[in-house]
Amino acid sequence: MRIEVVRSGGLAGIRRHAALDTTGRPDAGHLHALAEAALAPGMPQAVNPDSFGYDITVDSRTVHCRDPHLSDAQRELISLVLGEGA
Repeated sequence: MRIEVVRSGGLAGIRRHAALDTTGRPDAGHLHALAEAALAPGMPQAVNPDSFGYDITVDSRTVHCRDPHLSDAQRELISLVLGEGA
């Protein structure tokens, strides 16, 4: 499974992109579960121009989400893929 995260927005508007392939990883099962939970439909989110927006793509499915309205699964998955706190 390929998991891709694109972060945009924020005060500086700096765009970040990272991808992760779960093939052969010892934590692949955990990552698959997080990815499924992160793609679950959520509540509509108000746009705050200073907040970060995220596009999480798992294989060919994409969800758009924004801080501070991230689910726990989205927050953890973003942190794992980008390698930093979300």
